[in-house]
Amino acid sequence: MKKRVCVLPGDGIGPEIVAEAVKVLDALALPLEYEYALLGGAAIDATGEPYPEATREAARRADAVLLGAVGGPKWDELPRAQRPERGLLGIRKDLGLFANLRPAVLFPELASASTLKPEVVSGLDIVIVRELTGDIYFGEPRGIEVRDGERVGFNTMIYRESEIRRIGRVAFETARRRGKKLCSVDKMNVLETTQLWRDVMNELAPEYPDVTLTHMLVDNAAMQLVRAPKQFDVIVTGNMFGDILSDEAAMLTGSIGMLPSASLDEQGKGLYEPCHGSAPDIAGQGVANPLATILSAAMMLRHSFGWEDAAARIERAVRTVLAQGLRTRDIFEPGTRLVGTAEMGDAVVAAL
Repeated sequence: MKKRVCVLPGDGIGPEIVAEAVKVLDALALPLEYEYALLGGAAIDATGEPYPEATREAARRADAVLLGAVGGPKWDELPRAQRPERGLLGIRKDLGLFANLRPAVLFPELASASTLKPEVVSGLDIVIVRELTGDIYFGEPRGIEVRDGERVGFNTMIYRESEIRRIGRVAFETARRRGKKLCSVDKMNVLETTQLWRDVMNELAPEYPDVTLTHMLVDNAAMQLVRAPKQFDVIVTGNMFGDILSDEAAMLTGSIGMLPSASLDEQGKGLYEPCHGSAPDIAGQGVANPLATILSAAMMLRHSFGWEDAAARIERAVRTVLAQGLRTRDIFEPGTRLVGTAEMGDAVVAAL
């Protein structure tokens, strides 16, 4: 039986990098069928909505969703509820994609591309598990209003115990399959929301006696990721802290253009996208790095479809291409060969 993939090219460089990921998937001759739909700015231009009903239906029908990127300055002046990012938040909420997995792996060939010393980042292999459908991004009430003659902006940070427990189990299971170390990041010394977070993580820990649980305040975690990132194996944290820390971790690897991600529901259906944004400044130039999107497609094969061999083939092919010295502009350095988006995709296909 064929697996249905809802493909959302999105905005900016999204269509370019998604095309290369689909090219790689096609080269594997897998039983896949694609349904293309609009999300973000492209959807706004066509329908007036960042997450139109047709896309909602296509995403619900699919076994997995492959996304490029959304957003750009073209839509920054729209009312907040109509901006491209609301489409991304909307599909996450609509599909119940509560668990975001962001691996940060430094390929040996890119050790010198990191802004940190090679001895600090060489061998880096961590995963950040970010809760994706709660926290201050979704909490109510929220808004901007006038109080005592001046404008006041307000948002609500809120987590239910069940939401914390659910993401905690994903994190513990992820750590169990890896190095059996889990660091939970919070701000319990200031925020009651994250005191509850820490309490629930501690309550879960006895169910996973083979996993060592530690805790770290978010400001210290941000520092430690730069000072000694290899001390971590799996990090679990809330939506806002995870948003920030995962981008920080991405840059440890030399380029955010190398980092894939998976956002999963409770049954394993997922949305797969690169960690970087839509990069409108280079859109249409054929210079974007497609490797994060290609690696996101590999995560799709592994997590949603259980096709481990096919996922591993893609990952080996990416390593082969890097070992051959091929580089897009974001990871280029003297002594390597500069290639464009399509040429990088072709090279991965050839390496398969």
